[in-house]
Amino acid sequence: MDKILISVIGGHTADKKTAKLAYDAGKMIAGLNAILICGGLGGVMEAAARGVKDGGGITVGILPGKNKEDANEYIDIPIPTGLGYTRNTLVAGASDLVIAFAGKEGTLSEIGFALSEKKPIIGLNTWNIPGIRAAISVEDARKKIVKILGLNI
Repeated sequence: MDKILISVIGGHTADKKTAKLAYDAGKMIAGLNAILICGGLGGVMEAAARGVKDGGGITVGILPGKNKEDANEYIDIPIPTGLGYTRNTLVAGASDLVIAFAGKEGTLSEIGFALSEKKPIIGLNTWNIPGIRAAISVEDARKKIVKILGLNI
């Protein structure tokens, strides 16, 4: 089977509860032997990338700017785009599945892009939007991901 790509989207800042959830989601992504795709900056993106790295996984950051040095320290493969928020289409579109956390306009745009591309979206501490499958915990999210992607785990 090809490598599974999971995007994590959410705010560029995160409170302690959301950061912990994103970190735990990152560890879960690594445990699924999936590759993390994210925006590569701070907040939810950094917490998830740190979790993936602590779990032994691989991280990809699709950056809004032109400098790969802008990526957080947990990004293995920084992809500078120079596209600003337009890069959100790449973050949402590059994956097999999206995990959405709370954020602002950028996160909402990524949700919109993922929905328009018929990408499955798991929501952890995010908006109640039709098309998002709410998860009550990281373990619940893992179970949903395994079922949606048909993984034999």
